Amino acid sequence: MAAPADAENRSNPTASPPSASGTTPRDARGLSSLDESNLERSIIRRGLATPGEVEACKAHRAKLAAQGDGTPGQSLLDVMVGAKVLTKGQMARLLQERGEATRKLEIPGYTIIEKLGKGSMGVVFKARQNSVNRTVAVKILLDSLAQNKEFIRRFEREAQIAAKLSHNNIVNAIDAGEAGGRFFFVMEYVEGPTIKDFLDKNKVFEEKDAVRIAMAVAEALKHANQRALIHRDVKPENVILTKDGGVKLADLGLARLTGDETWGLSEAGMAIGTPYYISPEQVRGQTDVDIRADIYSLGATLYHMVTGKVPYGGDTPSEVMRKHVDPRVELVPPDHLNTKISSGLGMVIETMLAKNRENRYTTPDDLILDFKCLLQGDSPMIAGQKPDSLEALAEGETDEYAPTAVDEAHMIEMAGYVNSRNQIIAALAIVLGLSMVTNVLMLVAK
Repeated sequence: MAAPADAENRSNPTASPPSASGTTPRDARGLSSLDESNLERSIIRRGLATPGEVEACKAHRAKLAAQGDGTPGQSLLDVMVGAKVLTKGQMARLLQERGEATRKLEIPGYTIIEKLGKGSMGVVFKARQNSVNRTVAVKILLDSLAQNKEFIRRFEREAQIAAKLSHNNIVNAIDAGEAGGRFFFVMEYVEGPTIKDFLDKNKVFEEKDAVRIAMAVAEALKHANQRALIHRDVKPENVILTKDGGVKLADLGLARLTGDETWGLSEAGMAIGTPYYISPEQVRGQTDVDIRADIYSLGATLYHMVTGKVPYGGDTPSEVMRKHVDPRVELVPPDHLNTKISSGLGMVIETMLAKNRENRYTTPDDLILDFKCLLQGDSPMIAGQKPDSLEALAEGETDEYAPTAVDEAHMIEMAGYVNSRNQIIAALAIVLGLSMVTNVLMLVAK
């Protein structure tokens, strides 16, 4: 949902003025000035041409029109192909995508501006909500999935879940519905980069910045938890940093209600999440996943932010997910990779990433408390109560019910009692055996 600055009203010196009928004239390709402006940004964003090349072609077109040497309403794309800035194939692809975008965003009450991105289930567009003249983001279910009732149900469920949430740190839902056989979901438009955008540029976050961002996400998770919801896909790509310094958690495509047993059973055994940030219980496909899974994923995201590395790497997704679960694979402490961060933050992250969820933060409230301590320069309060050794934190879920020290002492005592009893029984057996032998010998002697 992050997007370039709004430029739909940017002036275009080569665009023709509106006609007497009040409609905007179109060029030979049927493109309005708004269409052309969107194409310009798309061409530059994809690296097909530089801003200078685009402006030079526009100036050349204007010169041809002034001299009467050009075709009336000549397309900028045709000029760029003629100047060999674009190929004919690239022009055809741009026109095809423009046609698809226009067709898909014919939703009553909304006007297309530009395509923002494409996911596994839908395409997201920047649009204008005409009734209140505000910019929004519109997600449309892919045509290839719109014929499948299961995908339609999932898409509608995402919108319904989003509607349950209203928080400053969550991308909020606005509208949803179906028009012309296409299912859409309208949400708040958030302008700004994601954490992933920074990590892709090899940025390592300063401790206070990272903690502030993670605490904002924890606040979002707290809000979701209060409404019995889990996100299940917290990762750098889904955390947007707004231009005014805010933080927004996005994409509720995998979110679900914790109390929905039918839903949980339908996904039993399925590893749902993103491999680098997925919790061990999600890898195992457990049906009783709760907010602690989101805390783990936030921990993996925070680990990546302050170290520049993911907690567990691997050549394949399955190898990465195996490392999240395997108790023999130890986490490298984040403060060992980045010695600039405090041991307190390292302890917090290790607690968030405990493979045994019983050793993690129980609720986002506890995590937020420790984040506040770190921002004040104090040691964490909750994480400090956890086991000191990384080995203890890395215990797998299979050790969740391992005996305590009291249990072990009791077991040793019981074992001693059983051994003593066995020794007495063995001694009695020997005495009884000797007695029987003696009796037999006495009978034989008589």
